[in-house]
Amino acid sequence: MVTRRRSGYGLVAMVCVAAAAGIELAMGRVPICRCGYVKLWHGIVNSSENSQHIADWYSLTHVIHGVGFYMLLWVVARRLPPGLRFVLAVLLEAAWEVFENTPFVINRYRAATISLDYFGDSVVNSMSDIGAMMIGFWLARRAPVGLSIGLVIAIEVMLALIIRDNLTLNILMLIHPFEAVKQWQLGG
Repeated sequence: MVTRRRSGYGLVAMVCVAAAAGIELAMGRVPICRCGYVKLWHGIVNSSENSQHIADWYSLTHVIHGVGFYMLLWVVARRLPPGLRFVLAVLLEAAWEVFENTPFVINRYRAATISLDYFGDSVVNSMSDIGAMMIGFWLARRAPVGLSIGLVIAIEVMLALIIRDNLTLNILMLIHPFEAVKQWQLGG
């Protein structure tokens, strides 16, 4: 019975992922990079291939989404079975991926952040981002709270040092851009 319920949650989560992919394709998102190939990793942030391949530096921010969604759902919906909380997290992430790839958000990224050459995610990157969130959720479910928090801090610091961006700066710059932050991110 428990195994059937777990597989049911997994099936519903995969339907959410497939629905997000279908919606993005219907919105005109490209399935893969316009360059014509798919790489496992693309580490050049300021390039037209960023957010076009399976993973990039921003994939790590989606791991943070998973940790955050796990913690949020544990606080507000702790009585729900973990599998159902996982489905809700996948639904939240899938909804974000669809919204993130609307002209409204794409134009906001280009106007307010360092993502000047950003034209949205490829569908393969967007679905991989959902997978990264799933990894973060799984890690948060199994790891001690302190380790999960430490992981989030480590990822944020590492991204700030390596690419001068992270989830915190991304949210800040989307909501209320600061020219000084933008200049620092651009290397100035």
